[in-house]
Amino acid sequence: MPVKVSVVIPVYNPGNYIEDCIASLRRQSLPPEEFEAIFVDDGSTDGTPARLDALAAEVANVTVIHQEASGWSGKPRNVGIASSQGEFVMFVDNDDYLGDEALERMYDYAVANGADLVVGKMAGKGRGVPVELFRRNHPRATVDNAPLIDSLTPHKMFRRAFLDRIGLRFPEGRRRLEDHVFVTEAYLRADNISVLSDYVCYYHLKRDDASNAGFQRFDPVGYFANLREALDVVEKYTEPGPGRDRLFRRWLRNEMVERMRGRRLLAAPEDYRKELFTEIRGVAVERFGPGVAAGLQPTQQVVAALIADDRLDDLVAFAEWEASVVSRAEPDGVEWDGGVLRVGLSAELASRGTPMTFPAEGSAAPLTTPPASVEEAVDWVGAQGVAGFERATVDLLLRKRASSAQYFQPVEFTRETVPGADGRVRLVLRGTAALDPATAADGSPLDAGLWDVFVRVKLGGWTKESRLGPVPLKGRTATDAGVAGGRVVLPYWTTKEGTLALDVDTASKRLALGRVTCDEVTITGDRVEVPVPFHVPGDTPVLLKLTRGSGGASAKVPGTLRPQGSTALLEAELPVADLTGAPWQVALSPAPDAPEPRSHPLPFALRVKAGRVQVVTVRPPRPAAGKRLVRRARRLAGRLVAGLRARRR
Repeated sequence: MPVKVSVVIPVYNPGNYIEDCIASLRRQSLPPEEFEAIFVDDGSTDGTPARLDALAAEVANVTVIHQEASGWSGKPRNVGIASSQGEFVMFVDNDDYLGDEALERMYDYAVANGADLVVGKMAGKGRGVPVELFRRNHPRATVDNAPLIDSLTPHKMFRRAFLDRIGLRFPEGRRRLEDHVFVTEAYLRADNISVLSDYVCYYHLKRDDASNAGFQRFDPVGYFANLREALDVVEKYTEPGPGRDRLFRRWLRNEMVERMRGRRLLAAPEDYRKELFTEIRGVAVERFGPGVAAGLQPTQQVVAALIADDRLDDLVAFAEWEASVVSRAEPDGVEWDGGVLRVGLSAELASRGTPMTFPAEGSAAPLTTPPASVEEAVDWVGAQGVAGFERATVDLLLRKRASSAQYFQPVEFTRETVPGADGRVRLVLRGTAALDPATAADGSPLDAGLWDVFVRVKLGGWTKESRLGPVPLKGRTATDAGVAGGRVVLPYWTTKEGTLALDVDTASKRLALGRVTCDEVTITGDRVEVPVPFHVPGDTPVLLKLTRGSGGASAKVPGTLRPQGSTALLEAELPVADLTGAPWQVALSPAPDAPEPRSHPLPFALRVKAGRVQVVTVRPPRPAAGKRLVRRARRLAGRLVAGLRARRR
């Protein structure tokens, strides 16, 4: 059978970090005979070569190529391309991993759209990834109609015939930004590019030892010499004008301006800061016309102007001011509405712990000359923020804690100008987000796990992200759990910070089923009715699990949750004739069709006596002996500390 995809993985001393990569390849939904994994070991000196050889001996679609160390990833990737048999080539780093369906989905999407290149949605664990690029699917994307230029890492799927037709390979040797050169040319020469945004295909992982290649300190002279090569590619395949300026803006913004602003600049050692500034200014003055910086956000324009004007000291002062600016998002109600969780919020910028204020009158006057002082720069940025307030936006994202996969949720919002002190104003965004558990993951249900709620604010030229909260109710539920979309979703305030999060299909004690009392259980013949603290949008099928004694016989009984005010009424027909002997423990499975359904014990049991069903109170289990000893030790320690404090007085 022809190979559809060749996965090329350059390898150098990954240690155990390669295990996630290997495991994700073995979990792929694409049949093993339809893809190959080519590991190119670039002179590893740890135990990786032996590990890969053992893997290749065990798994038929794995190939290992050993070579002397080349110094960077370009040559191993080229060797992998030369060895590949697939219709498409997918590049993966040895310390990252793929989504389980990534190869199948990306290949099918490429074929369906005739794409030379597919960009799959990314998630970053401890490292940044593009966000705006993955708001929606782009079956026919270009650098003009989608923010492709935001993603220049090589972790994409390329048609092998396309790479051969244009003779595209990675620059080799010990160098930086070889991926920028490769991917930029691919973007500019491909007949079609497709962006797949409704499934997380690629997971970037920041290593605990921070030894990912991209996180290592670099030599500014060599780095910006390599950056010029990427700019050369843009000049070769574009005409002068706004289109080229827009592409150049990506490097000015990401590789230059962002290194010279805010906390990032302040964290750099002074000697390294000066070295960076010298090289950055050289490229900016040499290669970028005024149209490049003019399209940046206001604060970025200020930084670019100060760079061009050779004013490092003012850059540091401006960075100290800008580092104090954060976004603040406060919740305004969390409630269920027909199976949809509605989250109210208000968001604004804050500086030094207080709401940020702006001039009452805005101005859209362009920055035609560098600001004369930092104070003038701050005033200009503030006036720009007010003038552009009609373009300010707020988004709500759900981010899975375990993997950092994230999804935008729909938000309806308004913009409000609020009077502040000294005749200035606050710029506030107020909105309500709608979280539907059945579709919240780009049209699919949310996976089981913990999901944190983030608010992303675009205001005043900044894009700032923060958690929703905090509130004083740390560790408390925000509202009752909802059973919707085949999931049990519990909104709660995190214990440490008091920010909003969702527990999907993993909660137990937080569901508060222990609040149910025997007095609330109604038995009518063989019918049981129990009010339980759940929200349901309508009649919802559930299962009751009945277990006799400890580890005895069991039975599954279908039931229904019906809306009843702010809670739900559990109803089920009991198999009375089968409920003989010892009392039967009762557990509820609110989402029996979930991928991993869970059963939650209810604080009562059922017993049949003389043909009638009786309700029996179930006492909570006593803590194990070890836990009792720990509690006793804590009490004694507390008394000892109290006694010592009393003596000191």
